Amino acid sequence: MSRLTESPAWNTLQNDVARIRATSLRALFAADPDRYPRMTVSAGPLFLDYSKNLLDHETLSHLLALAEQEQLPQAIRHLFNGATVNRSEGRAALHTALRQGDDAPPLWLHGQDVSLSIHQVLAQMTEFVEQVHSGTWQGYSGHSITDVVNIGIGGSDLGPAAVMAALPADWVSLRVHYVSNVDGAQLSRTLKPLNPETTLFIVASKTFTTQETLLNAHSARTWFMERAKDPAHIARHFVALSTNATAVAQFGIDTRNMFAFWDWVGGRYSLWSAIGLSIALGIGMDKFRSLLAGAHAMDSHFRDAPLAENMPVLMGLIGIWYLNFMGAQTQAILPYDQGLERLVAHIQQVSMESTGKSVTQEGKPVDYATGAIIWGGAGTNGQHAYYQLLHQGTFLIPADFILPLHSRYPLGDHHRILSANVLAQGEALMRGKTAEEVKEELAGQNLPPEQIQTLLPHKIFPGNRPCNTLLLNQVDPYTLGALVALYEHRTFVQGTLWGIDTFDQWGVELGKQLARTIDAELKDHPSAVHDPSTTGLIERVRSAMSPSSSF
Repeated sequence: MSRLTESPAWNTLQNDVARIRATSLRALFAADPDRYPRMTVSAGPLFLDYSKNLLDHETLSHLLALAEQEQLPQAIRHLFNGATVNRSEGRAALHTALRQGDDAPPLWLHGQDVSLSIHQVLAQMTEFVEQVHSGTWQGYSGHSITDVVNIGIGGSDLGPAAVMAALPADWVSLRVHYVSNVDGAQLSRTLKPLNPETTLFIVASKTFTTQETLLNAHSARTWFMERAKDPAHIARHFVALSTNATAVAQFGIDTRNMFAFWDWVGGRYSLWSAIGLSIALGIGMDKFRSLLAGAHAMDSHFRDAPLAENMPVLMGLIGIWYLNFMGAQTQAILPYDQGLERLVAHIQQVSMESTGKSVTQEGKPVDYATGAIIWGGAGTNGQHAYYQLLHQGTFLIPADFILPLHSRYPLGDHHRILSANVLAQGEALMRGKTAEEVKEELAGQNLPPEQIQTLLPHKIFPGNRPCNTLLLNQVDPYTLGALVALYEHRTFVQGTLWGIDTFDQWGVELGKQLARTIDAELKDHPSAVHDPSTTGLIERVRSAMSPSSSF
């Protein structure tokens, strides 16, 4: 048994489980007429209703006691003050500093005021974005830039791509594209309709050694050079988001067009940094700053609000309740806005790469679950796909519904019906439909008794399925910034209570190392010792690559 699972707060919560399982959401609402107003909270532009969760006020107080026991308030202060919260790599995690604004006070780290370097990069981004938008920055043939291709992977792709998918594409005339997959199909399809004379590439790699990113970047450079011919033209069509000036210069990029970021910015928290250059080019620098401001509003709430009124804290604690005490291994993120569909993938990375750990900060194995499986997609499409599992399946799957109150694309009755659907899904999951209610409904259809008995078990909904409902006025940069920051901080809350490092990602390294070895072997006969399955697959793949092969 670990210190956490033997702790008083943990054991109290274990004792709560039987009481909660013995009741229902219907009963909890019936017993407390004020449950809804008491279980709602606002933070910046967001409103959270968490009243449809399988917990009562006593359990909530015990979750808050767990947070106090695990010194969450102190951990939050350390996060914002630049303490070494990423202990396995000996780093701070100061993504919150990136969105403080121009009037931010000094923030000292290792004897340097990091706010100064943040402002310098923002100024560099502002100048570059204005040059591109005004047409001052031109391609080698004298034409203005029409298309931007961001080449990255992981955090240098998912976050920026999610933001750009969520926001209107008609604020500026530039078209922004994202390439991350090493599968040549993505790059080929992206480049096919583009004109090399009017295309700008952003190569996003902190070390400028990321295999997938560099492979795509070199292929993009080859495509560009087939038309441009002169290597000197690369400087007008490629910029870098990196700190490796030597490698950037060797690629052919003018290091004056290299935008820096820092080792205290983790990849999945980096869209607020120079990694967001594609966002700034796509929506304009003013709106990019609005995105930062929305995130900063959530930062201020997270840092200053009492735990019991703190939106990221409450969402993090509720997630811990389901994973560690109620046995729910997954969570669905269900935005009712088509533009937010790619946000699910970003939240998935933020959560699963951060909390997918099986040892504590001290390197001791955990004896409790960490890291729920995050999945989902845009409503209402999911209602005709996987919602069946949510309603009548055998798994308990908590859900977060996200609903903008106003559509950016008003069209007849569409948004009213969309809103009706998300509210109905939350109610249906909570209430379900009892056997008595089904009988009454079927009897009203004048069905014969034997048909009613046949249909009855299939039309019963168990209900008691939990959800949060997040409301926002509409999806704009400010609100989107707050929404993304909410899930970042929710993840930090969970990692803190589990005692794990939410800012490293050593789990991605082994596959990379083995891939480099196998890549070399696909060119020649295998030389390393593998298991029989891998050896056989290497031979089969290598054989298929031969011009005379047949599968």
